[in-house]
Amino acid sequence: MTTINFEDIVLKDEERQPCEVWTRVMGYFRPVSEFNVGKKSEFYSRKCFCESKAVIDMEKFDMAAE
Repeated sequence: MTTINFEDIVLKDEERQPCEVWTRVMGYFRPVSEFNVGKKSEFYSRKCFCESKAVIDMEKFDMAAE
């Protein structure tokens, strides 16, 4: 088995390739590079959803069944 040390791999800037970012907008996917200025600004100011922060501690609420 061959072991690869990834720390030894170095890419020069001219070897790099641009990554195209796509996102879902109004029900279909589009590349962010085709967005207008306002939509690009809105896209880059988005925050990722973190489920662990959204979970509500249900013990804090009295949820008696009626």
